[in-house]
Amino acid sequence: MPAQRFLTLFSLCAAACGSTPGDGTTDHSLVTAKSDLSANAAASDFGFHHRGRAETIFVIAMENHNFTQPDPTSSPQQILGNPAAPYINSLVTPGNPNAAQVSYAVAYHNAGHGVHPSEPNYVWAEAGTDFGVHTDADPSAASNNIFTADHFTAQLNAAGVSWNNYEEDVELSTAPTKSASGLTGPVNPYYGTTQFNYAVKHNPMAFFTDTATANVYPLDQFFTDLYGDSLARYSWITPNQFNDAHSALIGGFTYHGTLFTGDQSSVAQGDNFLATVVPQIMASDAYAENGVIVIWWDESEGGDGLDRAIPEIVISPLAKGNAYASSVELSHSSDIKTWEGVFGVPLLTNAIPSAETDAAGTGYNDVATVNDLSDLFLPGSIHFSPDKGKHLGDK
Repeated sequence: MPAQRFLTLFSLCAAACGSTPGDGTTDHSLVTAKSDLSANAAASDFGFHHRGRAETIFVIAMENHNFTQPDPTSSPQQILGNPAAPYINSLVTPGNPNAAQVSYAVAYHNAGHGVHPSEPNYVWAEAGTDFGVHTDADPSAASNNIFTADHFTAQLNAAGVSWNNYEEDVELSTAPTKSASGLTGPVNPYYGTTQFNYAVKHNPMAFFTDTATANVYPLDQFFTDLYGDSLARYSWITPNQFNDAHSALIGGFTYHGTLFTGDQSSVAQGDNFLATVVPQIMASDAYAENGVIVIWWDESEGGDGLDRAIPEIVISPLAKGNAYASSVELSHSSDIKTWEGVFGVPLLTNAIPSAETDAAGTGYNDVATVNDLSDLFLPGSIHFSPDKGKHLGDK
């Protein structure tokens, strides 16, 4: 869909795109916070920083909703214009203060035909392929989903680049490779109940022998690292299955004074999580010093075609900003290619099954030939050399 049509839709959904984040049922006294800056203040206070290369990358993984789809109100409902997602919509609304340092994609599509359910997409986010394994099972030899191939965080290890994997509710499991869910966990600070749900299928590093249990921490540790200036260069953040908009809470979720149930409850839960966490990241020194927040969704719903775009939102002092809408064709391989360029590691070359030609129908989705994310950033912010994806001029 052309970018101009999106701009028209933004004006039509302005009433649903409120800019005040996090005023649902979240008990903010339970959320670790160093500053009460809103996204608006963070954007304005840190907008003066000089342009340079991206330094610290934060990826927040969300679940199971299209950005746009043929029927916007079919279940699951799309994100654009959704009244259960006012914060996300504020980010992609030109002129909204929350959008000051935001760029987003309007042509981000499924990594490949048939790359479902969730787990293959998380594996793809690490390896540039799903190796043809389509399951949501915890890693095991029987499920054929334990891999030894090269992958992104292994490359970071080899290059001496720090990374951490923050998984909400992982501390309630017996191991990072074992899923855990129930009704008797601690009170969750974002939605206020004791329901918990850690899903290994949403932990991309868990499926590789060298990183399955490496550098994985509960979500609380992320805020300790954020405020203690001990962040890694690359942080992957997976909310639990309620806060990533995958599953609805029992009894629904009241957000901005409205009780949402069913799938709309899950959307509201995810929006509330982002509205609470993103401003905290934006208030950090790491963000101000050319940090990049990527709000990433795993897969398209209801099909793999061009009529179903996946949300992909970048927030950064280096972004083109004011809800710049990029129409460049992108996929999960685009993210890998970009971060490999940022950190100066070789491009992954894992084979993609021939049946999984990219969902955009252009015949490519491998890391080497896919478009990178540079159109979302100011000119000169993201540089690549043709050999290893390094910044031009890096040694």
